[in-house]
Amino acid sequence: MTDIAVVEDAEAVATRADLTQQIREAILGAEFAPHQRLIEADLSERYDASRAAVRTALLNLANEGLVERVPNRGARVRAISVDEAVEIVEVRIGLETLCARKAAENVTDADARELRRLRDEIGSAVASGNLVEYSRLNQELDRRIRELSRHRTATQLLERLRAQSARHQFRLAFHPGRAAQSAPEHIAIIDAILAKDPDAAEAATRAHLSGIVEVLHSLD
Repeated sequence: MTDIAVVEDAEAVATRADLTQQIREAILGAEFAPHQRLIEADLSERYDASRAAVRTALLNLANEGLVERVPNRGARVRAISVDEAVEIVEVRIGLETLCARKAAENVTDADARELRRLRDEIGSAVASGNLVEYSRLNQELDRRIRELSRHRTATQLLERLRAQSARHQFRLAFHPGRAAQSAPEHIAIIDAILAKDPDAAEAATRAHLSGIVEVLHSLD
């Protein structure tokens, strides 16, 4: 294989990965509704991509659980039931408590400064009633804890699980009174990590996620 062919293959792989990400973000951002058909020709035009690239992206997203293949009808956005969302959170409890423990063990002074910033911004967002910003900050905190854990396997599994339940997470952020309850829970997780206390970080994370399970049951 020539150097030019190698470069072209690498570019094709990068393009397919980028397309998968674009469609993933559109699904998570509610640009496509649950059960909505994902027509290859329409996606090809929308993203200026080949039908083959779109097909590959949809297969990738089907493997992630965001898309489902329907016999003789192509692909559509997969709807996640409340019961399945509860199961996902129950699995996340084991993984996220592990990441919280690792984060408390690994946190550096630079990491601590960033966590304190997030702590202040979370408090400000809730105090001002900015639930969109609060939801964004929660996602940023979750991502930062995964990064601090340096646990690649747990991180990969969590990213997939979180993608599947993203719609319910967004819905929870706007559930009446939920922000006032969850903000102190997030702050408790941050404080435990800042204190480099793995046991406290695990306990705070477990308490937070157990609360999510209770709220999800109330949505059913």
